[in-house]
Amino acid sequence: MEWKTRLAVQYTKGTETVLISPIDSFSPSFSLNVEALHSCEVTHLGVIHAPVSMNFTMTVKAIGDVAGRLTKLALDGELFDIALLEHTGDDWAFSSFVLRDCLITSATPTTATISGAPAATFSGFSLAATVDPKTGDQSVLP
Repeated sequence: MEWKTRLAVQYTKGTETVLISPIDSFSPSFSLNVEALHSCEVTHLGVIHAPVSMNFTMTVKAIGDVAGRLTKLALDGELFDIALLEHTGDDWAFSSFVLRDCLITSATPTTATISGAPAATFSGFSLAATVDPKTGDQSVLP
């Protein structure tokens, strides 16, 4: 199999959708916290489910206006959605991957240097997510 697909990341605030470009990386993560329930007389009685944690980190070049737009979302504490989707090609395993009701909790710009474009790394969390694989049923968290 060959990977010939280019993924895109976009955010939506209200009715406005903005392509996040240029972007170096986007890393969503889910922590599905569960632990086995044990007792003195027997182990593995069941499972204790803790709340799901959904986080993200993205690094964008500070070229154009997208780093400024994300910084404004962070400073204003505004909720927004982030979508990871196929821009070109069809090799990816998902139809869509959407983090809903996101908040940016930290923004870290790189040092300005004489060469290369500066970048900014944004980290935050999501209150909900929808993952739609190309094969199988859609999953919605929480």
